[in-house]
Amino acid sequence: MTEQEGWDDVNEHVREQWTDETTPFERVYEVVETTREGASAATIAERALVSEPTARRHCKALVNTGFAATDQNGRTTRYKRDEDQVLLSRIHDLRERADREELLDGIERMKTTIHEYEDAHDTISPEELARQLSGADTEGWADVTSWKTTRRNLAVAQAALAYDEASEQLTA
Repeated sequence: MTEQEGWDDVNEHVREQWTDETTPFERVYEVVETTREGASAATIAERALVSEPTARRHCKALVNTGFAATDQNGRTTRYKRDEDQVLLSRIHDLRERADREELLDGIERMKTTIHEYEDAHDTISPEELARQLSGADTEGWADVTSWKTTRRNLAVAQAALAYDEASEQLTA
C-alpha cells in the first residue's frame, strides 16, 4: 500500500464517520459555517455529502433563520455564512464568558497594545505599516497581523460592553 492509498483510506473513514454521526442538515450547516466567499448549492452538496436539492433546501432554511446569506454570481445563487450573525455570536460568547470588569480590563489592555504598535512602528494603523514593509520583514508582517487581530478583538469587546449597557438601560 502506498502512502497516498493510506491517506485515501483515512479520508474515506472520516467521511463515513461524519455521515454516520450527523444529519444532512448538520453537514450543510457546517459547510456553510466555514464558507466566507459564497458557494453554489452544488458545491455545498459535494462538500456536505448530500444531494444538490437537499443542500439547496437546507441552505434556504439557513438563509430564512439569518444564519446564512446569499449573493448572485450570474444566474447562480451562492450561499455563505452571514457575517453579522458571526459578529453577534462572537459578542454573545464574550458576554457569556466575561463580566463588565473583565471586559473593561481587556479593553484597556488591547488599547495599550495598539498604542505600543503605533509607537514601535511610528505609524497609526496596521494598513499603513503594511505599505511601508518589504516582503522579507517577517517581524513587521507578524506585527501587522497581530495589530489587526487586536483591533478586531477590541471592537468586539467594545460592542459587547455597549450591548450590556444598552441591555441594562432597557430593563431599568
